Amino acid sequence: MVDYNEAFRAAVEAVRAEGRYRVFADIERIRGKFPTALYHGGATPREITVWCSNDYLGMGQHPAVVGAMQEAADRVGAGAGGTRNIAGTTHYHVRLERALADLHGKEAALLFTSGYVSNEATLSTISRILPDCVILSDELNHASMIEGIRAGRSIKRIWRHNDMAHLEEMLAELPIERPKVIAFESVYSMDGDIAPLKEICDLAERYNAFTYLDEVHAVGLYGKRGGGVAERENLSHRIDIIEGTLGKAFGVMGGYITANASIIDAVRSYASGFIFTTALSPVLVAGALASVETLKESNHLREQHQERAAHLKALLAEAGLPVMESVSHIVPIKVGDPVQCKRVTDYLLDEHGIYVQPINYPTVPKGTERLRLTPTPLHGDDLMGRLIEALDDAWNVLKLRRAA
Repeated sequence: MVDYNEAFRAAVEAVRAEGRYRVFADIERIRGKFPTALYHGGATPREITVWCSNDYLGMGQHPAVVGAMQEAADRVGAGAGGTRNIAGTTHYHVRLERALADLHGKEAALLFTSGYVSNEATLSTISRILPDCVILSDELNHASMIEGIRAGRSIKRIWRHNDMAHLEEMLAELPIERPKVIAFESVYSMDGDIAPLKEICDLAERYNAFTYLDEVHAVGLYGKRGGGVAERENLSHRIDIIEGTLGKAFGVMGGYITANASIIDAVRSYASGFIFTTALSPVLVAGALASVETLKESNHLREQHQERAAHLKALLAEAGLPVMESVSHIVPIKVGDPVQCKRVTDYLLDEHGIYVQPINYPTVPKGTERLRLTPTPLHGDDLMGRLIEALDDAWNVLKLRRAA
């Protein structure tokens, strides 16, 4: 007889044995006080400082965003009423898709329930639409891209991370007339490095390849209007599909793609992950629309964000803490061991009221376990000073290595 419960218990124990079992912190954000939150992990709730949120600009707390959501709830209620094909396309959805297309300089956009779903659904769909397609995927692409490529059942080839010579070598081996898709990200969220977008576009044009760019950790944060690294480098028009999220810098929830109208119409017509999923609540869509439009019009939060990230990196280096090199807003600190990574985050929370989650395998390769700090414009000098003191204390008490 199969002992089903034992099979699941053993699977969890295997994760525990490797030191990478994940424990969720029970926190409650406080409107108007981000990055402060209430932690419900003890006998009584206590205030902590959040240092690992992907709400990079604090837009989830922005008055324009919260106000738009409240107004939408009062006006149309809570849910969308079904899938987009049946009852779920509200005027809020239409307006947001127009705003996102405009943000990236594209003809059209398509909303999904998350960035993960937009990647998985789109990549699997274009693989099926393009006959005999080959997907060339950067080795550090997100799990959602990997799953989408796998589901599309195209031939997949993996090129070494940001290695243009290796990518060109793979492209040169394929017939010029064969459909091929180069799938890559702009900002890689664990190391904080940025892809050489221009060089990738040059290769795509030379070898007749289609380009698919994931900008989830860049939309809202780069470019004069928040259109991402592609906008910053004036390359949006050279990329076939730009994918993004509404759940990070825009502070709400959802994912999307932008492209020319024929591509969007094809994905809309074929993607199961779009067709058979209940549409985003118009309340969420209204908040996302307010966030997108706010960040299009003002660059000051982006400038503050970059200054805060650079300042924190300098403080960490000055304190002799193992901050890893990063050219973006991501601030990783190497620990290099899953058990120690969990110990240091527990210590920071218990002793200093600082919340940062350990980043372990499979999110990052074994041996590169780390803390991933995400300073926002709302993390002032006083909070940064307390963070440095807390990290220095943790490294001393736990006897962690200081060399990155």
